[in-house]
Amino acid sequence: MRDRERAAVRGSGTALPREALEIAAGYAFGGPALELGALMWGGECLPDARVRVPLAVLNRHGLVAGATGTGKTKTLQLIAEQLSAQGVPVFLADVKGDLSGLAEQGQANDKVRSRAAEVHQEWSATAFPTEFHALGGTGHGTPVRATITSFGPVLLSKVLQLNQTQEQSLGLIFHYADQKGLELIDLKDLRAVVAFLTSDEGKAELKGIGGLSTATAGVILRSLTAFEAQGMAGFFGEPEFDTSEFLRTASDGRGVVSVLELPAVQDKPQLFSTFLMWLLADLFHDLPEVGDVDKPKLVFFFDEAHLLFDDASKAFLDSIAQTVRLIRSKGVGVFFVTQTPKDVPAEVLGQLGNRVQHALRAFTPDDQKALKATVRTFPNSAYDLEELLTGLGTGEAVVTVLGEKGAPTPVAATRLRAPESLMGPIEAGALERAVTSSALYGRYAQAVDRESAYERLEASRGAKGPDEMREGKGPDELRGGKGPDEMRQASSRGPERRRADREERPSVVEQVVGSGMFKSLARSIGTQIGREITRSVFGTARRRR
Repeated sequence: MRDRERAAVRGSGTALPREALEIAAGYAFGGPALELGALMWGGECLPDARVRVPLAVLNRHGLVAGATGTGKTKTLQLIAEQLSAQGVPVFLADVKGDLSGLAEQGQANDKVRSRAAEVHQEWSATAFPTEFHALGGTGHGTPVRATITSFGPVLLSKVLQLNQTQEQSLGLIFHYADQKGLELIDLKDLRAVVAFLTSDEGKAELKGIGGLSTATAGVILRSLTAFEAQGMAGFFGEPEFDTSEFLRTASDGRGVVSVLELPAVQDKPQLFSTFLMWLLADLFHDLPEVGDVDKPKLVFFFDEAHLLFDDASKAFLDSIAQTVRLIRSKGVGVFFVTQTPKDVPAEVLGQLGNRVQHALRAFTPDDQKALKATVRTFPNSAYDLEELLTGLGTGEAVVTVLGEKGAPTPVAATRLRAPESLMGPIEAGALERAVTSSALYGRYAQAVDRESAYERLEASRGAKGPDEMREGKGPDELRGGKGPDEMRQASSRGPERRRADREERPSVVEQVVGSGMFKSLARSIGTQIGREITRSVFGTARRRR
């Protein structure tokens, strides 16, 4: 560290220990970086010893953790503001409804002024370009919907809480629907297909897709019916949300902050956590490889991350780990937000290079165990981390990030900066105006219920019986549509053509990837479809754009 920099971090003029100087030197980056706050040492804040994270490493993913009430939400707000200011779009899942304040200027008060002075922050009240979204139109925001086909059997099984056998059986049902040209747009489409297969006229069809028992199909049907009865139907349907909308910048060059409002579905944690995974998987499916970039194309914050991993199968966890590992090369950074690092599986945690750990509580033996486990996830440190993590105040955190050369920085106790936007929700009227004035609202607000599997099955029942369907004359041919062979030929066309053709149905393999039929289908359909599989590790498949 140069003499000038050593002098700067001495704060009041008192000579600092060598350890503090080495920590400060670890954050003296030359390129663009986000300002997190100022180094803390020996109970003192050193305002000129800045703790930062290079912009270029934010696609190496990260973790924001800490007990309730320690300031995680404000940390998300702080990072989102600076990313937006540097032209990086941001996606935030707002579980508690606190992040809408990004759209309005912050309000100066004694606490804000005090924090800004402590960390030598030139605080200025600032609003940021913000879009508001809501799952299926529940709450305030542009509706975010997915088709059943796009969501795929693996993620849908997670939402329905199916076991592994039932998940594989659901994959076979998707395969059957694809074979027969039965397009799965919403829940009633899938329910109609399962109901047909469990009916007297469909039992012969059931035998034709080996490995699917009547009992298992009945369990799936009951799960779908109960799920729909809970008011879940609105989350699936058209128009399906195009996740590329999250990659936009405003006219002034700042990144658009997309806030997914989730208070209305707080009591449905598996639904919204799995929906977030669909959004991420869909981005992975569509984005091209870019390798290392000067700044991310998008930073995606995955709140309440533990809900995604609770009761998840090994195959599901492996798919998450693969998505997180591969999406980095597409320029997308993913930050998981949860209470302790132990909430995140080791294979995922090992890929999170940037860490902001707020205070932990140690009131019970389980808390003590979690604290010790958290300390073990950090590099060797000059601090007593067990003592430090239980003594941090609100808006303070332990930080370690990847440096410009990809090596971890020293662990730094940090007093974080104050967000410059409003720290709290905006008024309901202002939120409503922001939502309805958005161009996206006009594009996605009105649900569309076009002809799909439900209508075609109803029509085909009077026109043909199961024998004709077994001979290959499915509902797709009855209506003059494409059969599976034509669909496979269409899927071999170039990616530009596939994206342009929004009426094309997804390939068989994309629907059942992850099921017991995956390997045999991949071999039989050929190498072109095999390459298509790698674009979507969850088996999700957006209708062609």
